[in-house]
Amino acid sequence: MKCPAIFSTESERLLALSNHGLDDESLVPSLDPVVHIAARMFNMPVAAVNMIGSDHVFFAASVGVGEVDMRRDVSFCAHAINQSDVMVVPDATLDERFHDNPLVTGSANLRFYAGVPLLSPDGLALGALCVIDNKPHLDFSEEDQLRLRELAKIVSDRLELRRIEVVSNRTRPDFEEYAGHSTTPVVWFDENRRITSWNRAAAQSHGYTLEEGIGKSVEILIPERDHPIFRETIARAIASGSLDRLAIPSEVCGLRKDGTEFLLGFSLFGWKDAGHMRFEAVLKDITAQRLEEVELRYQANIDPLTGLANRASFYRNVEDTLTAPEPAAVLMIDLDGFKDVNDTLGHIVGDGILKEVSIRLAKLVDAIGVVARIGGDEFAILLPSMADTDLAMQMAEAVIDNIAQPIVIDGQEVRVAASCGVALAPLQAQEALELVSNADLALFKAKSLGRGRVFLFVMALRMEAVARRLYALELHRAVDEGEFILFYQPQVNLATGEITGAEALIRWHHPERGLLTPIAFLPALERGTLAATVGSWVLDEACAQAAYWRRNGAPSLRIGVNLFGAQFRVGDLVAEVMQTLDRHGLPPEALELEITENIALDNDDGVLKTLRRLRDHGVGIAFDDFGTGYASFSLLKTYPLTRIKIDQSFVHGMLEHEQDASVIRSTLDMARSFNLEAIAEGIETENQRIHLQQKKCSEGQGYLFGKPMAATQFSSLLGINEILWAVG
Repeated sequence: MKCPAIFSTESERLLALSNHGLDDESLVPSLDPVVHIAARMFNMPVAAVNMIGSDHVFFAASVGVGEVDMRRDVSFCAHAINQSDVMVVPDATLDERFHDNPLVTGSANLRFYAGVPLLSPDGLALGALCVIDNKPHLDFSEEDQLRLRELAKIVSDRLELRRIEVVSNRTRPDFEEYAGHSTTPVVWFDENRRITSWNRAAAQSHGYTLEEGIGKSVEILIPERDHPIFRETIARAIASGSLDRLAIPSEVCGLRKDGTEFLLGFSLFGWKDAGHMRFEAVLKDITAQRLEEVELRYQANIDPLTGLANRASFYRNVEDTLTAPEPAAVLMIDLDGFKDVNDTLGHIVGDGILKEVSIRLAKLVDAIGVVARIGGDEFAILLPSMADTDLAMQMAEAVIDNIAQPIVIDGQEVRVAASCGVALAPLQAQEALELVSNADLALFKAKSLGRGRVFLFVMALRMEAVARRLYALELHRAVDEGEFILFYQPQVNLATGEITGAEALIRWHHPERGLLTPIAFLPALERGTLAATVGSWVLDEACAQAAYWRRNGAPSLRIGVNLFGAQFRVGDLVAEVMQTLDRHGLPPEALELEITENIALDNDDGVLKTLRRLRDHGVGIAFDDFGTGYASFSLLKTYPLTRIKIDQSFVHGMLEHEQDASVIRSTLDMARSFNLEAIAEGIETENQRIHLQQKKCSEGQGYLFGKPMAATQFSSLLGINEILWAVG
């Protein structure tokens, strides 16, 4: 565990805490509304203003906090005050500073933290405003950080008022020394409610000159309708000699000289001077602040593009409905292929589509429910009081039909389809999170069935999801225990039969299920967090094996390695590839990296730049499963390919079906036109080999030449003795 740093100005920092009256661990009631706003705004269970003492921390205000270790050494906020901006910890278990922190490993189970340092007027760190959750949040955005900073400004303003109050109660210096040049409006007045001193900030905020106020009633600063209650408060304070136990409003209506009214932050203090009460009012125009808070609350609940409720607001609506308790249906909706439309027609058209879909959904649901945009192209509908499955499904079908109608954006007619998942409570769920999750699982199933489909949640979907999670846990173990192995399938020259290359294919040696092929585990691996790690291992293992073969009898052998999409998003793939080649003494032309169309389309700009850099270094780039996707042909013009791999589905049918044969002919013609090599996959018969050779396809792979096999078997195929060799 990494302990937080101690400031070189620690003694001055602790004095600043004392000057704010924060050295006695007392709560600051004026901060309570801020932490409640923070918790609601970010949909977090815990929000707090945490002050950092010499060896411990304490809360000036909090919501949702239980029993917790308050030592400074374990405090996240004690780290946050060492930063100049928001400190965000998306997942504490993955952060080297906090993964073994007692707040993370213990009963508090802290996983997410975001905190902003709170500074004194002299720039000394007092503590932090923070939001906390026991589950990770990888999507705490720059906009979220901006909102947290805005709330921190409100906290700082209120702490400054407290400092003024504390200083005032400890000593009463000359007004000019005390507040004459302060930017905070301060007014002193006597028992007769006459202004005895005020500063320029107070005068200007109410439209007066500094000289105009002295001797006038302080009541000129508030509307006449509020005079009686103000006079009563002052009279009671004079009678008791103190403001203690009097209810003093924190906000009042202010009055300017020109008669206009505004919202005024108000703090009132009193003290005895020569037997008479003296009063101090600290005033601040908070109109803009209130408008900003309203705007922040609006932004926290509304999707800015569509004006619909956002994800956090939608979840709260579901929670409120089920807490009532009231039956309800949730519909989760996803636009099919929207990313392709967005990429093809541009983001302006894409935004127009999202706005039109939002309008249609709002009209369809009208006042009977809540419509939200909860993701890029994902929407949700809450239908309170909906207990009938058939009616819910009818609404889902109506949603799909409505979205499918043509959309005209800037004179262009566009059509989009949508899929929808449906779940009902209490029939299929009792809690909000479970209900939304069930609808999401149903949406996932609907999308797997094709475009424009609707699916009603069934319990089997939950069981499948649990199985996927268990599988993901097993994958972690497989990585840790080294259960993955590589098989190799030969690639041959169709004319000579010579082995020209090998494709490295991953297998899982499961301790209970035996040897598993990629179809059993690759989808779960690609969706999880391990894809880049496993991809790096495959690259290193395959290059090590190829280097051995090239040194021991196959000097021109080429190794093909399949890439995961995650490898383009984590680290520097180009540097990793070149370092791997250098480590094993392989020339760049000995390696051929294989990508699929999905990888190219998921992150086209980033992938394209990376592949161009790799190709510039001499590494081969192969396009796998060619011909199976609609965008394959256009990608040939853009991507720095060296080879296209003809998908086995066309090879299997080319002798019986003219369409498959036509695809192969066209593909080979294109390969020649683009000066690319071609290799046909899935060759199983001699007739298929002869046909492809006649069509001038130079290479092939398939069961005719060899199934995927262990490295030792492949060595035998090459005529290499591998008895003494082991990858080091």
